Amino acid sequence: MSDDATLHSTTHDPDSFAVQIADQVESFLVAVTEVARGDEPDSAVPFLLLEVSQLMLAGGRLGAHEDIVPDERYEPDLGPEPDVDELREKLAVMLEPVDVYSEVFDPYEPRRPPVPARISDDLADVITDLRHGMAHYRAGRVTEALWWWQFSYFSNWGSTASATLRALQSLVAHVRLNQPLDELDGLDTDQDLGDDALAEEAGRVMAEEIAEPLGLRPVQ
Repeated sequence: MSDDATLHSTTHDPDSFAVQIADQVESFLVAVTEVARGDEPDSAVPFLLLEVSQLMLAGGRLGAHEDIVPDERYEPDLGPEPDVDELREKLAVMLEPVDVYSEVFDPYEPRRPPVPARISDDLADVITDLRHGMAHYRAGRVTEALWWWQFSYFSNWGSTASATLRALQSLVAHVRLNQPLDELDGLDTDQDLGDDALAEEAGRVMAEEIAEPLGLRPVQ
């Protein structure tokens, strides 16, 4: 089957590349929205770790695929983007003890200090990109959806989700290995801080202090 035929296959071929990517995107959107409802806060962090990990598989497949070219020269107007502020706020409240983390934006750019970021902001940002592509997919513009997911993977949501995944994995590892955590709660995420400022503001808290409310257990 040619690449063009593969890209245009939809529900008629559940094994097609397009359907598999769309299913992974849809699964992530549904799962994170469900987590944000707050019905099971004790399992939020491990569940988010799993979902972001699975999303990165879809991103890797998009990144490894040859460039996807949309059918139309100009992207069709999708209207106003759905609001993600409520989801962002719910996640921020749920993750409040550990929402802020330290991120290096480009590991290949020398001497760039880490900056504070928020898991809740990152997840909302990723969801915005994924929903945009999903709107194309549901309207039957399969190639347009794949183009957008691939383009935005390289330009935004791929690096954002990667940073979020590292933060979630680090959090789980700190707790499970019973290692202290640096508290970054008080950092201003709108301010670019250098190493010295980060070190000065970061306090020490024990992992067990946040383990119970987040449904995590340290290794005995």
